[in-house]
Amino acid sequence: MRLLRLCKVFFPLNLVLAALAAGIPLAAAGSRSPALPEFCPGDDSGLQLPPGFCATIFADNIGHARHLVVAPNGVVYVNTWSGSFYPPGEAAPEGGFLVALQDKRGRGKADVIERFGETAKTGGRGGTGIALYSGSIYAEINDRIVKYALPVGLVVPQGAAITVVSGLPLGGDHPMHPFFIDAQGMLYVDVATATNSCQLKNRTLQSPGAAPCTELETRGGIWRYDANKTDQKFSPAERYATGIRNVEGFGIDSKDHSVFITQHGRDQLHANWPDLYPLDQEATLPAEEVMLLKQGGDYGWPECYYDQFQQKLVLAPEYGGDGGHKVGVCASKVAPVAAFPAHWGPNGMVFYDQNRFPARYRDGVFIAFHGSWDRAPFPQGGYNVVFQPLVGDHSGGACEIFADGFAGPVKSPDKAVHRPSGVAVGPDGALFVADDITGRIYRITYKGGSGAEAKFTPCPSLTAPAGEIVRAEAKPPEGTHPDAGLRVAPGATQEMVALGDRIYHGEVGGATCTGCHGASAKGTPLGPDLTNGKWLWSDGSWKGIGKTITDGVPLPKQYRSTMPAMGGAQLTSDQVSALAAYVWALSQH
Repeated sequence: MRLLRLCKVFFPLNLVLAALAAGIPLAAAGSRSPALPEFCPGDDSGLQLPPGFCATIFADNIGHARHLVVAPNGVVYVNTWSGSFYPPGEAAPEGGFLVALQDKRGRGKADVIERFGETAKTGGRGGTGIALYSGSIYAEINDRIVKYALPVGLVVPQGAAITVVSGLPLGGDHPMHPFFIDAQGMLYVDVATATNSCQLKNRTLQSPGAAPCTELETRGGIWRYDANKTDQKFSPAERYATGIRNVEGFGIDSKDHSVFITQHGRDQLHANWPDLYPLDQEATLPAEEVMLLKQGGDYGWPECYYDQFQQKLVLAPEYGGDGGHKVGVCASKVAPVAAFPAHWGPNGMVFYDQNRFPARYRDGVFIAFHGSWDRAPFPQGGYNVVFQPLVGDHSGGACEIFADGFAGPVKSPDKAVHRPSGVAVGPDGALFVADDITGRIYRITYKGGSGAEAKFTPCPSLTAPAGEIVRAEAKPPEGTHPDAGLRVAPGATQEMVALGDRIYHGEVGGATCTGCHGASAKGTPLGPDLTNGKWLWSDGSWKGIGKTITDGVPLPKQYRSTMPAMGGAQLTSDQVSALAAYVWALSQH
């Protein structure tokens, strides 16, 4: 039977990486531009950018592009994550998972595209992290960080990979390993958490947190190694910082060597704790974060989350929290430098210290927001590139929506056309953005123009309400609703199917099925298609589907994350039956 599940969008995956070569930051963020024909005759990106900025499609369809980095000679290197791991069951592109892109004619588009590194045939599944350091390309592949020597004058390496670190933990909710290398050659690797909030039963209704959270012995922090050494083995001894759920991006200020990191805030406060958090707080809490990386720092996961309404860390419900009032041990944890709307998914980040953009965009970070899934049934958010000003080691003010339009008409995991995942800055000051749906790479430049610095789009208020439920509750005339005419399973009723529709879309019961299966149930990289009649866990009958929803899927056959019982929501037996009737009807439509 097809696997019905509730899960976090990881990736999508995953984290943009800022790398340093010879002490120069090599990664940066991307964006898009409005129609300015007098300045941007070649803008074909479809993005919305501030006046004076232009974007070109530098490359397209290269695989699920995650992080990227730009060499001093302008060659762009991209790590892609594809094959049976992301998305499950999809064939990987021919050739290696690492891609080199070069614009030899200066037109803003890559005319040289070469693949290298491990392939699906050699057991590779791709990765997220990538960096340049000391004449080599460093990249994440499976459970390892490897390096390839890059001789001067060559676009791609010729020799075999050399293992730098191996044995990095895989599996669970966040299996990727973004990293950065500082000017002294220290390699900092994110080892993200295997669970949402270290519950005894992950993402399950009212399941308490493990005490102690033994997951923190090998997950949930930053590990540090020597990029100049080889054959290092992962172990708890190299932990550099702890209490970090999922770092996807690094931004390094080369002037004072401050290192900023992004964090994806936890999910499912309402879904797992409906007595403490109303439905709208599923969409508005907790904040996404940018944090200052400190050796030995404890950032609070899983005991704490950042409440942007109160502007402080508060105790999580799994550890005695009461819905946002108790602080407890969180008073001693490291608070973020800047906060952003809930569930936007900050992946790649890069510090912009070039001088080609207007002054307002210097001395701050560009962040690629992969986009939300856990805001349903309210509008999703993110799917953009944001600029966050910084002053020293703290925020320099409110953030700005720098580039938008990646997703297309609908911002949702299953309908977004493109989703920003990586950002990097080129030696000419251009900003590159990677998309991990179709593998598109954008190149953003500044052409100038009157009033260019005066017009910008501020980020939404951190205390803004969730918005209106995006699906109308009134029943439309027959034939106009996308689910009109759904069949009814023997023993079920049309009223049950209608209720199941509302449960599936998060309007009743706190379920967030759309996060993994999509609003149209056609599937996403995190959950299978529920409309094609293919079943993995039962005979596909109404009762069989209901049993799978009730029991969950602790050992999935094709997808890496488990589905907790009832998707971690609080559903009555009647609601389970209604949801099963709706899913059965979808498969017959």
